[in-house]
Amino acid sequence: MNLTKWFAIGLSCTTALSVIPATQAAEYQVGAVISLTGVNARGGTGMHEGIKVAESVFNQRGGNVQIKVETINDESSPAKAVAAVERLAANKVVAITGGATSDIVGPAATAADKLGLPFMTSGGTSSEFLTQGFKSFFRINNTTGYVKAMAGLLETMQVKKLAVIYSTKKSTSEMARMMQQYMAEKGVVVTMHPFEATTVDFKPIINKIKLQDKPDAINMIGYENDYVGILRATRVLKPQVKAMVGAWQIATSKMYQDFPDLVDKTYGTEMLPVPVTFNRPEGQAFEAAFRKLYPHEPDYLSQYGFVQGMLLFEAIARAEAAGTLDKGGIAQELRSTPVDTIIGNVRFTEQGDNEEFVQNIGQHQKGNIVIVWPESASTGAMQFPGTPW
Repeated sequence: MNLTKWFAIGLSCTTALSVIPATQAAEYQVGAVISLTGVNARGGTGMHEGIKVAESVFNQRGGNVQIKVETINDESSPAKAVAAVERLAANKVVAITGGATSDIVGPAATAADKLGLPFMTSGGTSSEFLTQGFKSFFRINNTTGYVKAMAGLLETMQVKKLAVIYSTKKSTSEMARMMQQYMAEKGVVVTMHPFEATTVDFKPIINKIKLQDKPDAINMIGYENDYVGILRATRVLKPQVKAMVGAWQIATSKMYQDFPDLVDKTYGTEMLPVPVTFNRPEGQAFEAAFRKLYPHEPDYLSQYGFVQGMLLFEAIARAEAAGTLDKGGIAQELRSTPVDTIIGNVRFTEQGDNEEFVQNIGQHQKGNIVIVWPESASTGAMQFPGTPW
């Protein structure tokens, strides 16, 4: 399915469609279990903004279904995420979306599966979700796509020695192991440096890397607070590396806004250049609705939230039209309908994995985010060698 046509209609008819009487459309509640506070707050907030934009765009286009998103903040707690799923099920939601990290998604998706609710995320990238036997779990991205992107960038840089600093959390540990294996197979010498999620002083690790490993580049695999701590330590100790490459949640406009001196010239996974530009109607619809709701630049986290929301809402509408909404129709529609989205094609396997997922890499460059890998998606030249200090 190509969404261009109805997005174009939505853009031109927003005002008119907004006055369609509510009685003509069936309203369905979708639960959003998301980390708006706690250690995952930055990633969770970005995803949630995208979900709310999807709710706005979907409802403005009209049709026989309207969506109301009911959000519960899981406070970055797996136990509270499970409680939120159970509470939303009691409130008769037809599906759930959200989950900022794999540690949250795991228990939340398990609870949703037991309750017979489809669960859609961009935060559960760990491979273990594909072997859990979930009946209706779906994700639009995966660890493999991130690893290929970071490894591809490092190969382009011709890195021969790499130090990997990674959180011992589930998804970050898995990504680190995959990076180690992938780069070692390419002949790169890789040293591994795990840290607990409670770590705030990274100077001992950075000092060891500086004095013993002496790598060409450092690969940071963690989350926002981790990156801030690591980059603060590198600014003090100044290891002789050519690049600092992060995983998710670092190449965002919000990170530059909050920590401009720390993140400039760092690399991270990012689908969007900043300033954001879209050439296609669906991207323009996303950008226009985002700027109406929020006073800052969208980024890939909000982009993912938008895509996961739209995919779910569209599947609900198709299931409603087919009369299968209470017969597993949402999951059936998601599995059987490939969609061309603003992150590329999405095609779900039987286990709910998006087998088409490919990630890009962006670099902070004085307030802009330039897409520097792959070459086919590049919006500018990388500043290499380059570090924040």
